[in-house]
Amino acid sequence: MASISTEERVPAPVDTDLDPSAERVQAAMRSVLVELGEDPTREGLAQTPLRVDKALRFLTSGYEQDIDAVINNALFTVDYSEMVIVKDIDFYSLCEHHLLPFFGRCHVAYLPRDKVIGLSKLPRIVEVFSRRLQVQERLTNQIAETIADKLDPLGVAVVVEASHLCMRMRGVQKQNSTAMTSAMRGVFRTDARTRMEFMDLLRPGSSGAGGMRAATTFEHDDDLF
Repeated sequence: MASISTEERVPAPVDTDLDPSAERVQAAMRSVLVELGEDPTREGLAQTPLRVDKALRFLTSGYEQDIDAVINNALFTVDYSEMVIVKDIDFYSLCEHHLLPFFGRCHVAYLPRDKVIGLSKLPRIVEVFSRRLQVQERLTNQIAETIADKLDPLGVAVVVEASHLCMRMRGVQKQNSTAMTSAMRGVFRTDARTRMEFMDLLRPGSSGAGGMRAATTFEHDDDLF
């Protein structure tokens, strides 16, 4: 491979509008590249610290989001007592141990007491907590606790299935391994029949009837989709 002369190397970009924290992150990233044996001034890496800074701020943007602002009062008094399910919510997060991605699907269900929440808000709640440095167990609990706190339902169930690159790319290097975690609150914890109904609806091929019934009930409210 041909080497790049000093004259050909691209200088690191200088942005005079950077806030101090961005400057520190980018300086730290350049130091990391040096410690790994790389040259942060070469063409392919010259803007890497800037890109990493922007990527990390996006991937951890959940720290800056307020749950109440995300829900935005999308709680509605409705006479509906069946299970509401939103399945297969895609998410991406960063493992706090290695800063490597883990990603997968989240399934959320709740039994309303006297209020329902806009269906679009459930994926947004998942996004708020997944866009932080996380462990899957905490992520699962945070989603369940937030829905229980804001909605006061009869019960909440959250199941998260995820693949962890810290297991696939390093460590045990098991390519087909997945991790599953669950958090059950209220009747989903105390009533085995309710819990089993939810778990049955998560099986491949299930129509997820509970969630579909809820969606058609609120077909005139744009925020629910």
